[in-house]
Amino acid sequence: MSFYLAIIGTRDNAVYDLEFGTYRQGGDGKPKFSADMKQLCPFIVHSSLDIVEEMQWNTNVMHLKVIDKFYNYLISSYMTAGNIKFLLLHETRADDVIRQFFVDLHDLYVKTLMSPFYSVDQPITSAVFDQRVKMLAKKYL
Repeated sequence: MSFYLAIIGTRDNAVYDLEFGTYRQGGDGKPKFSADMKQLCPFIVHSSLDIVEEMQWNTNVMHLKVIDKFYNYLISSYMTAGNIKFLLLHETRADDVIRQFFVDLHDLYVKTLMSPFYSVDQPITSAVFDQRVKMLAKKYL
């Protein structure tokens, strides 16, 4: 099973993205997207931003669950209070696990945001952040 994670800034700019595979059921953590799907992942995720922005005004929860579908892939979303969007492209429905992944990712993002060397909407290039996101993925997905 493969995943594509994107953190989208307040100006709909990509702040961070990562492709990874599952570690469950003997997985090696490597994404198994086809070559065509690898190129489509960012477009699929960004196409669901309109849905997220419509839903954010109709609910008071941060985890919006599955908001869109593309063929056999689902897109789950999480909104922060600062209007940063976490979007995850995945194949199977697992709302509770994905919600917990997003909550821990939000905590990690806030810790990164507190750094004086980082500002909102700036791309995250930290190797430590990348490693910790991969550890969260290994833990939950």
